[in-house]
Amino acid sequence: MSDKKSLPVAIFDWFDARLPISSFWRTQLTRYPAPKNFNLWYFFGSLALLVLVLQLATGLFLAIHYQPNPDLAYWSVLRGIERDSHWGWLIRNMHIVGASAFFLLVYLHMYRGIMYGSYKKPRELLWLVGIFIYLVLAAEAFLGYLLPWGQMSYWGSAVVTNFVTAIPGIGKPIAEWLRGSFVVGTPTLNRFFVFHVFLMPLLLLALVLVHLIALHQVGSNNPDGIEIHENVNETGWPRDGIPFHPYYTVKDLFGVSVFFVIFFWFVFYNPGGWGLLLDKLNYTPANILHTPSDIHPLWFFLPFYAMLRGVPDKLYGIMTFAGSFALLACLPLLDRNPVRSIRYRPVLYKINIFMMPVSFIWLGIIAHGSATEQNMVFGLHVTEVFYATFLFLPFFNRERSLIAKLAWFLVAEMVVWGIDVWMYSIHAHSWHLMLQTDWIPATYVLLIFGLSVLFPSLARDSGKLPERVTAGGIFH
Repeated sequence: MSDKKSLPVAIFDWFDARLPISSFWRTQLTRYPAPKNFNLWYFFGSLALLVLVLQLATGLFLAIHYQPNPDLAYWSVLRGIERDSHWGWLIRNMHIVGASAFFLLVYLHMYRGIMYGSYKKPRELLWLVGIFIYLVLAAEAFLGYLLPWGQMSYWGSAVVTNFVTAIPGIGKPIAEWLRGSFVVGTPTLNRFFVFHVFLMPLLLLALVLVHLIALHQVGSNNPDGIEIHENVNETGWPRDGIPFHPYYTVKDLFGVSVFFVIFFWFVFYNPGGWGLLLDKLNYTPANILHTPSDIHPLWFFLPFYAMLRGVPDKLYGIMTFAGSFALLACLPLLDRNPVRSIRYRPVLYKINIFMMPVSFIWLGIIAHGSATEQNMVFGLHVTEVFYATFLFLPFFNRERSLIAKLAWFLVAEMVVWGIDVWMYSIHAHSWHLMLQTDWIPATYVLLIFGLSVLFPSLARDSGKLPERVTAGGIFH
């Protein structure tokens, strides 16, 4: 028999000898051990990667037909892309829906990491890279929002760039550099276009690559929070691990199919998402002489907008907004309990973790309403709850004595009332309005620490942790 290889095999061997194709396939897919107890929460990371590819592909097409000029931008989108280009309307709708889908998947992916302690040792750097990915994604969305040159995108960009001026000393020069002028105009549109199409995507891709490398270096976490590499068989393979391919590639394909059904329903039938995915005012060209009665960002930035509105002073509002990202980055320092998974944490801890997305969504609902003073005060107090969900985490690092619990309670209540006194002292809000909603943070403080005093078992971790991963549930 002849040992002569076929031409396709010979070509593959030639490339494989010069590029690590087969070894990469083995180490990263077929021989990459993944925990065998992944649940539905682990769909969102791979789906976010898929949407990133979709955004890059659709964005390339849109950039080809787009005109970064205030006189042409709106009409190049409405006519050049949506009407005159073949399937241009479909590509643009995919890009619009994809932006919101990307943020939704990233939020779910981050919340899964919080629930299962994926920010704890040895995954602290993995978590920090993920926070930077979110920050770059937020910058990418903000820069791209101006490009259609619609009424809401123009005035939204004008308001946000004006917020930068609150930074002492360097605020105004930074704002002028971002805009390229004293107001949002032609230089601003050109700069935002370049940053949105070239700079931010390259930075985003680089960070995603680093994120994946770090993930495969330390290994994936799982719903039990057990390190599978600490229990291996005689061949060195983790006893609780299975090859990523074909098991999880097939699982992810199922998730992709379900996701595409929902995704393309919005693309074909409701790309504006009832005014949430794209504001209705953006279907009219920008008018620099007419300010909209209510300026607000898209839904994925609404909670942060509520934080900015809740603190009337621009500088302190920006500090509150930036502090929310700092809290996310500091999670490995705040939560130092060795138990990773929420499955084996106390009831009050679970309530605290559940209140993170509840308060975040609550802030978004508040910001979507009108900019009345009552809504601003409402946003301030819900912001306090959002901050509390992070700042209460050290309380659960270990079991506390009765004196310590009472001390935590008193300090937390003093902080809540202290903020109100400060707001009144700078004439930000009236006592009457603040007292209407002050029950929100005060009640939450009482719930966490009052119940821990009355029922100590509610603040105590599970007494016995599993030695190996368990089946768990579909969601939990």
